[in-house]
Amino acid sequence: MTASDWNKIIKQIKHKPSKLKRFMKYNVPKKRTTGIALKKCIRTGRIGAHIKKYNLNLCRQAFREIAEEIGFKKYN
Repeated sequence: MTASDWNKIIKQIKHKPSKLKRFMKYNVPKKRTTGIALKKCIRTGRIGAHIKKYNLNLCRQAFREIAEEIGFKKYN
């Protein structure tokens, strides 16, 4: 079940408290502690091409957009 599916179901049953409670008991997404889904870009939410060096936590596309603003220089 994806996060968007989970949110859609919550919207449908939010006015039925007993069904919502039971659904939340068994179907809440797990908190990630390891794996690729833990490291996401803080700007875009992408999980691929992640730069974590210097505690940046950006994907490469987001890094290219803001690199000069945060003090990196482009060398050719």
